[in-house]
Amino acid sequence: MHCQTLQARLTESRELTIAVDAELGEDVHVILASNQNGNGRKKLTPGRDYLAPSGKVVDQMDLQALIESSADMWLTAGRFAEQFERSFAERLGVQYCSLTNSGSSANLLALSALTSHQLGERRLRPGDEVITAAAGFPTTVAPIVQYGLMPVFVDVQLGTYNVGVDQILAALSPQTKAVFLAHTLGDPFDVARVRQICDERGLWLIEDNCDALGSTFGARPTGSFGHIATHSFYPAHHITMGEGGAVVTDDQHLFRIINSFRDWGRECWCAPGSDDSCRRRFEHHSGDLPKGYDHKYTYSHLGYNLKVTDMQAAVGLSQLEKLDDFIHRRKANWMRLREGLSECEEHLILPDCTEGSDPSWFGFALSVRPDCGLTRANLTRFLEERKIGTRPLFAGNIVKQPAFTERNITYRVVSSLTNTDLIMNNTFWIGVWPGLDAACIDYMLKTIKEALTCGT
Repeated sequence: MHCQTLQARLTESRELTIAVDAELGEDVHVILASNQNGNGRKKLTPGRDYLAPSGKVVDQMDLQALIESSADMWLTAGRFAEQFERSFAERLGVQYCSLTNSGSSANLLALSALTSHQLGERRLRPGDEVITAAAGFPTTVAPIVQYGLMPVFVDVQLGTYNVGVDQILAALSPQTKAVFLAHTLGDPFDVARVRQICDERGLWLIEDNCDALGSTFGARPTGSFGHIATHSFYPAHHITMGEGGAVVTDDQHLFRIINSFRDWGRECWCAPGSDDSCRRRFEHHSGDLPKGYDHKYTYSHLGYNLKVTDMQAAVGLSQLEKLDDFIHRRKANWMRLREGLSECEEHLILPDCTEGSDPSWFGFALSVRPDCGLTRANLTRFLEERKIGTRPLFAGNIVKQPAFTERNITYRVVSSLTNTDLIMNNTFWIGVWPGLDAACIDYMLKTIKEALTCGT
């Protein structure tokens, strides 16, 4: 077969030529026309371009990885997925990683795994209580409700926007069986103490690390403390593979249960394209099936198909090589905003990090102080009109979302949700992602201060 050329015309500036070894021929050349600078990042112009609160930074190496994996024509999870799982687990210092198609699916798989009959008396059953935050993302809470468990909502602290240890202790009851919490906007909660509480009481800890990849607590990576931890690779997050997520654990038994739920609920743990890894494919006896029923078609759970493609994994592998640089830029942008707004605390509650943590920031949270003469609506409208993207802190108070108010969902609230309600009404966040440079951050600072000065 002759050499083939694939052309991707994105803009009208210089050309980049990428050679990819592949099965399609002696060589495949990708010609990419790009207005990106030498490191692959499009330079944003403040005031002209919209400064989104989140975004992806991709380059020619990501494109090369995508083309190479596509040229394999394996398409489903294969060699790139296997390599990503190994590399990602090594990065976090955990034993096992299971790729899935989103962070929300990762949360679903984590919770599903803890309902497995294979866990015996430790399995989660309908009516069991799971402690979580009312101020957070809905798909942290959704699996709790979907499995007939009772979410127990606790308040968060202003500044860190995380659940404190005292709130967790106050929420404990004889029915408590698990804690499911996220590190808000990249800032770790006191995950070491929470894990200690869980271990002392025989509770499961699911650590939602979707917004905090690269954060550490006590020099240990977040995403390595929970019995199970979840990650997201949506374009808004620290690295991307388009759509994608991961579930990690140090427990081989949980790892196999997670993969069972991900892979249709099957009992077999053979990798795609392989058979009889256990050398007993036709010797198992499960349920009321006849002895020797094909183990590849034995289903121990009511599962899903939540796998990724190898093309996604290939992009993720390429992105993983740039993670340290992404983290550095996020931290620098966050600190520039924090220092630049230090004079604005009369009007704004500025974010803080949890003691003992080193956050890999997802966003920069701001809360408009009550009775300061401003409203969040006016401030965010002012920013948006000047092309600065804003977002509320996800669901605000989730129990006031129509998903809860329009359904008869059973839940318990501990004490009051005073801070959560303030967040619902007064809090928003702006971007720190690595596509924003110092000029973008300075424009954001200037515009925020202008809004505060004129009272919007």
